[in-house]
Amino acid sequence: MTQAIPVYVLSGFLGSGKTTLLARMLTEAQREGKRPAVVMNELGDVNLDGQTIAGDIPMAEILGGCICCSYRNDLTTQLASLVSTESPELIIIEATGAANPMEILDAVAEVSLYAPLALQQLITVVDSIHLHELYQQQKGRTYRLMQEQIRCASLLILNKTDRIDASVQEQLEGLLRQWNAHAPIVPARHCEVSPATLFYMPSSAGTDIKVHKVETHEHADHSHKRELEHKHDHEDQYDHEHKHEHEPMHEHAQPPSGHSHHSHEHVMVYTHYFDQPVNSVHFEELLRNLPRDIYRAKGILTFNDTSGRFMFQYAYRESDFVKVEPQGEIRDVAVFIGEHFDREQLVQSLEQLADSNLGTEQL
Repeated sequence: MTQAIPVYVLSGFLGSGKTTLLARMLTEAQREGKRPAVVMNELGDVNLDGQTIAGDIPMAEILGGCICCSYRNDLTTQLASLVSTESPELIIIEATGAANPMEILDAVAEVSLYAPLALQQLITVVDSIHLHELYQQQKGRTYRLMQEQIRCASLLILNKTDRIDASVQEQLEGLLRQWNAHAPIVPARHCEVSPATLFYMPSSAGTDIKVHKVETHEHADHSHKRELEHKHDHEDQYDHEHKHEHEPMHEHAQPPSGHSHHSHEHVMVYTHYFDQPVNSVHFEELLRNLPRDIYRAKGILTFNDTSGRFMFQYAYRESDFVKVEPQGEIRDVAVFIGEHFDREQLVQSLEQLADSNLGTEQL
């Protein structure tokens, strides 16, 4: 009998720390002598997070959309291809932060009909700061989507607890337990979670998920499994975040100096390519002044006031820069993600950045 390949799905809203968790899981898998493979999904047109993955790890990319919607067929195709061509010993799927994981589980279950896959964990990374802000408002599509990501999880990582006080953490843990009565809750900083927790293997390891996509949640009691099944069978009872019956998944516009602009229901993505290096101080100032409805940005840039290229990450008013050597041919690019932000204003700010850079060079 062919041994089933464990599949781990990483869920969580934009900027929660999924890519950091992915890197930790891959390092641990390789340390244990396993051959991992990765499926990465980006709302934008460039797989920037994939630059952090070692070149010897097989990786499938699904760009420009969300695998829980019209790109679901791409996921099934990529999974089947990874299994047949790479023979991995485990597969990790990192979904875009705008994905409802129940749809991803459907795709995994579909592939398992003709490939030996076994779902082991659906891990949701929760940004404690962002959840606290949204819970205080208790409204909006992002809040409802985060609820669904939490409800579907078999493991909840309450991340960034070093940036909240003990009373807020206690409140958030109570909230998570209210939304998901059975998944273990692991407080963490920078997604530092023990490998034994991440790679939890049920006593019936290799359970066939053909029966049901949550059948492998053996560590939770059967009431949890029935609850998940009920939620999936009655998805029309809540406001599903990813129905596109009246509008296309992508809007393609060609703004000045930009590449594309997609509309993913309430989530917007703008990808901007740079024709020349920019000033690092001016760029950091641009990030500091981004409107609050742009809550995630990332990219790879060349600066004219320092050597080398840098990958930047921006999430909820904080930014980080790391020197990198990109794999392959990658232009200088920045991807901005948010909700109904003013694209034209963003484009204008980016053009002003280029103009100020030109003025500096002429001095």
